[in-house]
Amino acid sequence: MDQHIAVQLATAERRAASEVTNVAYANRLLDVARDEEAGRLAIVNYRPRGDRESRLKLAYMAAYLIATRGTLNANEMNSVLEAPRGRPSTSVS
Repeated sequence: MDQHIAVQLATAERRAASEVTNVAYANRLLDVARDEEAGRLAIVNYRPRGDRESRLKLAYMAAYLIATRGTLNANEMNSVLEAPRGRPSTSVS
């Protein structure tokens, strides 16, 4: 999660610090969107190793969804709510 946040901050700083053409800006924006999606999916699919990591994952995803006003599909929701390794999982129907 820390790595995801650091990448997003660095990308935003690079964008703000440089002057680019509209085409270059659009390409960079597309790259940022792809990176954001990959990072989000990595966190959604991360399997916590314990209760603490499970709570951190839920808190991060809640903050992310509030900040972006986004939603999760049913598969993503089940992955986020998945129990830590070694404990039974509860899925959303």
